[in-house]
Amino acid sequence: MSDDDRIDDLVDEIGRLSDQIDDEEDLEPTDPREAFDLWMQQLDRADSTLQTYEYRLESFLEFCDENVTTLDELSSRMIKEFEAERRAEGLQKQTINNQFGTLKQFLNYCEDIEAVSEDVVVALDVPDLTKEDRVNTEKLVAERAQTILEKMGRFQYASREHVLFLLLWRTTARIGTIYALDLEDVYLDDDDRDRLRVYLREGGFSADVVDEILEGAALPFIFPRNRPETGTRLKNGDLGERVVNVADWVGETIQDYIDVNRPDRTDEHGRKPLLTSRKGDGRLSKSSMRNWIYIYTQPCEFGGECPHDRDPETCEAREHGHGSKCPSSRSPHKLRTGSITWHRDQGWPISDLSDKANAGEELIRSVYDQPEKLVRGAGRRKHLEKLDNGRGSE
Repeated sequence: MSDDDRIDDLVDEIGRLSDQIDDEEDLEPTDPREAFDLWMQQLDRADSTLQTYEYRLESFLEFCDENVTTLDELSSRMIKEFEAERRAEGLQKQTINNQFGTLKQFLNYCEDIEAVSEDVVVALDVPDLTKEDRVNTEKLVAERAQTILEKMGRFQYASREHVLFLLLWRTTARIGTIYALDLEDVYLDDDDRDRLRVYLREGGFSADVVDEILEGAALPFIFPRNRPETGTRLKNGDLGERVVNVADWVGETIQDYIDVNRPDRTDEHGRKPLLTSRKGDGRLSKSSMRNWIYIYTQPCEFGGECPHDRDPETCEAREHGHGSKCPSSRSPHKLRTGSITWHRDQGWPISDLSDKANAGEELIRSVYDQPEKLVRGAGRRKHLEKLDNGRGSE
């Protein structure tokens, strides 16, 4: 190699290093929590989703508090150290996937605003999940749910908690959907149907369209609405608005609750919630709903034996706000998973169930539908005769 070639190579190397230095100098020193706030402000997500993101990223923000002043100080090595710390805590693979996936979104945003380098984003390894990894099988099984509803029907009929559990189980709804329900979203008799007719006409629908809608909306049913301006945005926004039919006896239970047990409250926006509270703004909070579901899914709630050899009189999980500490308790999400599985076991087509649950068909197949294999297998037996087509053993 000639001296000229060596000089050319050296110039190229100096240029490459100079470009790297220039790239680093282009980064804008940004406080991690300030960047997080900016990211959250530009997201178009439901409040519950934003709260989930905040929870998932808190450990990373705490890591930044301890190790950097601004995000441009982050290195690939630091990202790997953070990864190792989180994995060492023994978190489930699904949890790691959720937290790192959200962190990847945040770091991509930080790269867009020139707060971190591309190397930092690439360094984060989000684990791939199999279908088995994605499915949390700790659903509330149908037998337990039916037993709980039977007990509530005997001892707490038409109470607020009874209606809460009943609606979650029978409609497959998210807790945010039940939280958003007002009295005017519940349609139980012909007067309610007339009220819906007026609502649709005022919304600009023609008389023919209104008649068609009402013909398909057999009483009783609930009709959750998306009202973000007054604090109750549905998970999927306006796409979350749909008619959800309920059985006649479920409608009667809701009516009895409204007539007898519902405290007459109006929230701060002048709305009348279906599920009310004497505390706060009058609308039963989602945290209270979750706590009640945890409590009612504890085996000992109606006098059953504790499978964990605990004394219900002294068990911490029996204290207010600590219901989730019972290993056998289930969250509203697990109740929803159990309800969707139960619907499928009872023969509901995925397309219809997708509309009812306001969830994509593939999501139902891959995450929510966790079949009771013996039940699903027995349901398929009726198709055996189709194989013979009436010809016996030919």
